[in-house]
Amino acid sequence: MKRYLVVLVAILMIVGIALARAPKSDYQWTGDVIEVDNDHIIVQKGDEKWEFSHDKDTKMTGTPKAGSKVTVKYVMKATAIEVKEEAKAAPKAAPKKK
Repeated sequence: MKRYLVVLVAILMIVGIALARAPKSDYQWTGDVIEVDNDHIIVQKGDEKWEFSHDKDTKMTGTPKAGSKVTVKYVMKATAIEVKEEAKAAPKAAPKKK
């Protein structure tokens, strides 16, 4: 009976590990606000300007205004993936001569 219990626990642990997914990676961008309105914000860091969209579900502390320094935390997520060209088959390697 103990042997079956040990095997069952081991199987459950393996299945649990296999089904666990890696957490989404969060990124952040810190800089000065260039422009902000109801649904987007433009933040400049050095010579780079990044535009972020936001909605009612975006957690925002304070009210960003042009010139204020902010840190934007974001997650990269694809909304569409379009294949432009099918993958080309790799050329077959010539047999090696001895």
